[in-house]
Amino acid sequence: MQGWLHQPKDYDPAKKYGLIVLVHGGPAAAAQSHWGGRGSLSGTAFSALGYFVLEPNPRGSYGQGEAFAAANRKDFGYGDLRDIEAGVDVVLAKYPAVDAGRVGLTGWSYGGFMTMFGVTQTTRFKAAVAGAGIANWQSYYGENSIDQWMTPYFGASVYKDPGVYAKSSAINFIDKIKTPTLVVVGDRDGECPAPQSFEFWHALRDQHVPTQLVVYPNEGHGFVDPAHRTDVLVRALGWFAKYMPEAK
Repeated sequence: MQGWLHQPKDYDPAKKYGLIVLVHGGPAAAAQSHWGGRGSLSGTAFSALGYFVLEPNPRGSYGQGEAFAAANRKDFGYGDLRDIEAGVDVVLAKYPAVDAGRVGLTGWSYGGFMTMFGVTQTTRFKAAVAGAGIANWQSYYGENSIDQWMTPYFGASVYKDPGVYAKSSAINFIDKIKTPTLVVVGDRDGECPAPQSFEFWHALRDQHVPTQLVVYPNEGHGFVDPAHRTDVLVRALGWFAKYMPEAK
């Protein structure tokens, strides 16, 4: 598993830092070597404000061969998460300055799904921010405007094989979640519709897990209003600061 690690601004090996894992969308996209803001959740901004940032390319990512890109078919979530956690383990081993008790998870689109799914599978992430995520692949199939991409990944439509969709749906493991999670989405998102975020937020609230849902008006899958993009980032930073506080 390959990925990119941003060190925090003014990195001092003698200090302790939090780590934010930023999972790309796609799923067949890839985090690349770059500097500068991309999307409403920016690794550049997180690192500039004092965090290590890991941008992993787990199985299913582009650029490492056909077999690697196809490795999460019929297996959304599980193998990807193992790869991401392996990347976190490498960072913790190589950088003692990273506080293992201050690791957060975030992402947008498929990264939002991986955030929702990830916090139902492990408690190692102490805070999470899910942007335009997918909580329930079964209901998602009938809600989104781009469902043609799903059959090659899942092997059949949800009407032919609902089980393969159910096993990768965060909502089916919601009773395991402990991680405080902020949920953000645009009200006009056709790719990852807002009802997915409502469903996840509602379930967390029912489980008495700290959560907040913010729906942005007149926004689609990628936010265009600079005020909204800034607001997402400010809220995310506040969420991580609240639930991953620096040791005193």
